[in-house]
Amino acid sequence: MMHGLGDTGAGWVNLAENFRRRRKFEEVAFVFPNAPTIPITINGGMSMPGWYDIKSFGDLAAKEVEGGEDEVGIVRSQQYLHSLIRAEGVEKGISSNRIVLGGFSQGGSISILSGLTSPVQLGGIFALSSYLLLRGKIRDMVPTENSNKETPIFMGHGDADPLVKYEWGKMTAENLKEWGWNVDFRTYHNLAHSANPQEIDDLETYLARILPPIDG
Repeated sequence: MMHGLGDTGAGWVNLAENFRRRRKFEEVAFVFPNAPTIPITINGGMSMPGWYDIKSFGDLAAKEVEGGEDEVGIVRSQQYLHSLIRAEGVEKGISSNRIVLGGFSQGGSISILSGLTSPVQLGGIFALSSYLLLRGKIRDMVPTENSNKETPIFMGHGDADPLVKYEWGKMTAENLKEWGWNVDFRTYHNLAHSANPQEIDDLETYLARILPPIDG
């Protein structure tokens, strides 16, 4: 689970703790990585945890983002997430189709990009209050075999989000569907830039579907 800008992995640990208390996903290992601390342009250059720099809070989902996107930082984080997939799969012996990438805000955005461009098939990709990175380039970054063409994608977004606009999330889902990906986009009324219990319940239902118990 990839956190948002300025947060840390610890900020989402309660998600796994909630599942554990109710004996959900007992065969699943949850990983909460920390983004590197980098200068963030929109915050006056102040350093904070971020998967990539954000240079402007214009239309982050546009094909050409005002001020440009931090492609170097985005690709660096993409490579890091791909290394985590290799570590969980190769080193721990977990089948890649039991690995799910997901996150909130920035973390969800980098999960979409990293999931779609993963060289191995994943079990799922989810993004909460997120948007599409490198819109004009992402399809060229997908491996020829497109291992995740059929991978189910869950997106949730509040329609009162003042930071990552609801329209950006909806447009992302529509674009991905047009390009052939399988996206379930859910709207949460009066929800700002956050997650609410209904969204977490919907995420749980999604995870239960793509990560069924292992027989034996």
